[in-house]
Amino acid sequence: MINKITRRIDRTLRKNGIDLTKLLRPFHLSQKRKFENQLRLLKQQQGQDRSFIFSKNRPIFHEDQHEGGTMKGHYFHQDLLVARRIFNSQPLRHIDIGSRTDGFVAHVACFREIEVLDIRAISSRVKNIHFRQADLMQLPSDLLDCCDSISSLHAIEHFGLGRYGDPIDYFGHIKALENITKMLKNGGVFYFSTPIGPQRIEFNAHRVFSLTYLLDLFQEKFELIQFSFVDETGNLQENIELTEHAIANNCGCNYGCGIFELRKR
Repeated sequence: MINKITRRIDRTLRKNGIDLTKLLRPFHLSQKRKFENQLRLLKQQQGQDRSFIFSKNRPIFHEDQHEGGTMKGHYFHQDLLVARRIFNSQPLRHIDIGSRTDGFVAHVACFREIEVLDIRAISSRVKNIHFRQADLMQLPSDLLDCCDSISSLHAIEHFGLGRYGDPIDYFGHIKALENITKMLKNGGVFYFSTPIGPQRIEFNAHRVFSLTYLLDLFQEKFELIQFSFVDETGNLQENIELTEHAIANNCGCNYGCGIFELRKR
């Protein structure tokens, strides 16, 4: 599919007199020369040492032009922020619903036990992570009023859209939030994140929620402790005051990430 798209773009550009091959050739030639010069230097430095053999070449170009890492985006900021808050609060029992295991869950497992619920199976076994397969649109009875801390990061927007094998349910997100509320003891804390912006469904990827809609959902059962969000540039705006203007325009986001810390009334 990617090759077809690339060829289509190339044909379109050629029709307009643009030859990408010619445009990029000087850049590729300079990278190739750099590679060859560095390889020659490395072999000269080897001298008589035979600790390593030189196997096949695997040239990797352009990475010296990139930054050393990415510290932006919804998942990077929400996972780190909420893990830090759980570390500071030290709850008795923390349960997570559907958050990223190789991000948030792993962060928390570094310093404490965490229980993880997901509709899909997880076969891996890792210290401090206790997994249970469950559909949170249908709450198991033994999870009622069971914990003082719960999280669901970038997950609720998927419930009922079928993407992860869940049954199609237009109100799936409401059912999941109602069941999470039932799991949490009074006074317990709910860490929640989801895409924010003009409200819509982008089937079957996710929902995007308006702040007005979410705050109305939470108003009866929860007190808002803190609100943060990841903006359109991928940067974290922490502990933001939700003014009427900010709520009305979703903090200027079309597809941002709202991060809520809520206490159950």
